[in-house]
Amino acid sequence: METFKAICVSIALVIISVGGGCAPLPDVGKIADQAQTEKPPKILTAKGMLSEEKSRAIMKRLQGSVYHTDLLQRHNAVLEMVDGGSPLIGGNKVTLLTDGETTYAAILNAIECATDTINLETYKIEDDATGRTFADLLVQKQQEGVQVNLIYDAIGSLPTPASFFDRLRKAGVQVVEVNPLKGLQPAVSNPVHADHRKLLVVDGTLVITGGINISQVYTSTPFQSEGRKSKKPAVPWRDTDVEIEGPAAAAFQELFVDMWLRQNGPPLDRERYFPEQTTEGHALVRAIASTPGESNRITYISYVCAMIFAEHSIHLTNAYFIPDDHILDALTEAARRGVDVKIIVPSITDSSLAYYAMRYNFAELLKAGVKVFERKKALLHAKTAVIDGVWSTVGSTNMDFLSLSSNYEVNAVVLSPRFGTAMEEMFSKDLSESNEITWEQWQKRSITERTKELFAHMMSHLL
Repeated sequence: METFKAICVSIALVIISVGGGCAPLPDVGKIADQAQTEKPPKILTAKGMLSEEKSRAIMKRLQGSVYHTDLLQRHNAVLEMVDGGSPLIGGNKVTLLTDGETTYAAILNAIECATDTINLETYKIEDDATGRTFADLLVQKQQEGVQVNLIYDAIGSLPTPASFFDRLRKAGVQVVEVNPLKGLQPAVSNPVHADHRKLLVVDGTLVITGGINISQVYTSTPFQSEGRKSKKPAVPWRDTDVEIEGPAAAAFQELFVDMWLRQNGPPLDRERYFPEQTTEGHALVRAIASTPGESNRITYISYVCAMIFAEHSIHLTNAYFIPDDHILDALTEAARRGVDVKIIVPSITDSSLAYYAMRYNFAELLKAGVKVFERKKALLHAKTAVIDGVWSTVGSTNMDFLSLSSNYEVNAVVLSPRFGTAMEEMFSKDLSESNEITWEQWQKRSITERTKELFAHMMSHLL
């Protein structure tokens, strides 16, 4: 009964938040037309900003590394224009983390190896075996003298008891709660904007970010929680994160500190949290994030621009693929001009409403030549893309209304042919575990299915 009440409160808060405080999504096509592409991008390294000559040489090499494409130059011009001139950051080592087990191993290892600071931000942290493993390690590191700071979303972590966080606080961990639920009054009087980010920054030099929350579902099954039995199919969750070592860590650290200060967290010593950076690899990285109330939703603009400028391939994986008209236009127009557009979506989901809202758009996509696949044998929760083999993104951003227009989100954009190859290999593996939806098959679905899709589409602004 308590879980049922928690779910009802969560739904009520989401409904309250819709229609208030959401900045309109920008017309990315018009923004793209305004960008000046003559200058090379700004590239920051551990030794400082590169010269225009060196930046131009790096971009030229990248643009011809897989296919010849102007995607990178055009995309960077738009991002620099709308994101206050934030540069690409060079000299990073980037490692793809393709599932929950791999990601948790990387996160726990990074925390274990921390020597000075641990900053962890998550939408959901549950009081289950996995959550308690994380809590135990955070307490241990705090007792060793490492300062641990935690940001969590109260709505996402609604089932987690206060005692879970009180234990961390008593150990010295600094804990900040986004969307605190002290009765319903604060939520009713102010729009609810979920902190949907998943971000770990260790010692200011290592970052892990992506789609994975802290929950046992990534190590067991999506429909079976601790102490319960379910008759539903037992399948693993399928998600993706990325580990970044190098100068780009400072950009993600800035995002954490900004959120910390927005929530009135205790002051943080910048010298401690922003150490001198060193070169760790060759990948270019941009940290992109969206903040409620901002008219320039950077994660949205970045995604749509990459689709608009794609010349060869768009390989997209998204857990809640409920795109707006601009994204639909970008994908269908890309397919019509000969770009290989493939999208992987879930066949199993934790939300029936989201499932049917996704399917509502399949007809338009299929008629334009977009290839749509449903991932089998897993609950797909990943939010990733690889475009033209060299532009990749991994993050927390779903393609649904609240994620695109309202939530706090964070993605890593990686420009690297080597990382692009790893992304393509992961995409191909998911394709091999997916069923393609053909136009002929789609036309044969029942009236009942079509009705569910229409109803879900009408409710899609709640997703």
